Amino acid sequence: MTAYAIAHLQDAAPHPEIAEYIERITGTFEPFGGRFLVHATQHEVKEGRWPGNVVVIGFPGIDRARAWWDSPAYPEIAPLRARHIEGDIILVEGVPDGYDPTSTARAMRDALPAD
Repeated sequence: MTAYAIAHLQDAAPHPEIAEYIERITGTFEPFGGRFLVHATQHEVKEGRWPGNVVVIGFPGIDRARAWWDSPAYPEIAPLRARHIEGDIILVEGVPDGYDPTSTARAMRDALPAD
């Protein structure tokens, strides 16, 4: 099942270390089957607030995403970004093909207290 590394990064002033991070990051996730799905693109906020930027990297599975995050290569370059850009990063598994959200709603209704 596909998994994703999703980053919500705050805006930052240009810096040589950020440029170096961007130049090097692809080489850290490609060995794990990762690829950019969203990067350096504009987004539209439809509800709430979402300042900053969104980055999404897709992986063949959650184990591959975790292996990338824990590899020696990514932690080596992560400080180049972290020193200059605040943000939140998560790893999350996608839903399987044929996922039906009505089963989730049904389970939620079943868990509600009886009236």
